[in-house]
Amino acid sequence: MYKIKANKAVLAVALLAALILSAILVKQYVSTPKPPPYLTAKVVRGNIESAVMTTGTLQAFRQVDVGSRVSGQLKSLKVKLGDHVVSGQLLAEIDPVLSQNALLSAKANMESLVAQRHAAAASLQQADLAYQRQQAMIKEEATSRQELEAAKAQSLVTHGTLASLDAQILQAKTQVDSAAANLNYTQITAPMSGDVVAIVTQEGQTVVASQQAPVILKLANLDVMTVKALISEADVTRIQAGQTAYFTTLGNAAERHYGKLASIDPAPQDYLSTDTKTAGPIFYNALFNAPNPDHGLRIAMTAQVTVVLSEAKNALYVPISALGKAAADGRYPVHILGKNGKNTTSMISAGISDNVRMQVVDGLKEGDEVIIEEVSAKDASTWLF
Repeated sequence: MYKIKANKAVLAVALLAALILSAILVKQYVSTPKPPPYLTAKVVRGNIESAVMTTGTLQAFRQVDVGSRVSGQLKSLKVKLGDHVVSGQLLAEIDPVLSQNALLSAKANMESLVAQRHAAAASLQQADLAYQRQQAMIKEEATSRQELEAAKAQSLVTHGTLASLDAQILQAKTQVDSAAANLNYTQITAPMSGDVVAIVTQEGQTVVASQQAPVILKLANLDVMTVKALISEADVTRIQAGQTAYFTTLGNAAERHYGKLASIDPAPQDYLSTDTKTAGPIFYNALFNAPNPDHGLRIAMTAQVTVVLSEAKNALYVPISALGKAAADGRYPVHILGKNGKNTTSMISAGISDNVRMQVVDGLKEGDEVIIEEVSAKDASTWLF
């Protein structure tokens, strides 16, 4: 008897639990909101720009190779890598012994010629007097015509010797000036103010300047950097000098450095190295400058370059994916989701695009909810459970 009652009690509890669980499940299912039928986006305001994006390389605004105009051993370097120098500052010294000896030899040669000229001038004076005496004596028939002609010839020869020595002295003076200049060239000074960015020749090395000036070091003005951006042939027709450009570096993508396009090369960057068109992509160099007051930008850095073609400030925009196929008049259809869940179509006039967003000139207002795409059944089931 008691066993039957106990079984009934257990059954009743089980039924009650089942009813409670069923009620909870039904309530949860009923209270679960329905998934949205569309993927939408709000019409918002912001800045938008149409631009050409590319890469480039940083180089110094001005860079010079400082070389030696005379041959010899590099006796000393007065600067080290990274030093800032001013125009006229002593940078290096070539052993001056050879140049000093050349100057002494040139001076000695000129002094010898000057002494020879003094002697020739005295001889000329004597020859002229002898010729004058012969002229006076021939009138009185006190000498022969042969003696007269000999005196005349000696005077002319002495005049020629003096003229030749004058020319040699002038040449010797030029040699002295050249030797003095070469001696001065052993003191290598900075042609401009800037930073030492490379040391090519070390102390003790011998430089030979017979054909071209060997490079001792490189100086660069890093206060301004020049960006050499690679513009593809597909984009080069859209850019021109004067357009705004900016770049970021790999180490600091958040900081933009602005400038204005200065020039676009008329020929591809590899034009000088080949006579025929290459099979690969064609790029043109576009140059612009950017200030670098703290010298945080360095030579050969990679630049992520943006050339702004046009821009709109505080403009309405929508995702490009919300636009339908353009009509014949250039307007685009856009589906707007109303508060009642129904959608309507509006034709909008579009402005500039950054390939992700499109400026809305008219046809929509801020806050409108535009439909990007319908949510599929699979997505809806995933959203539900």
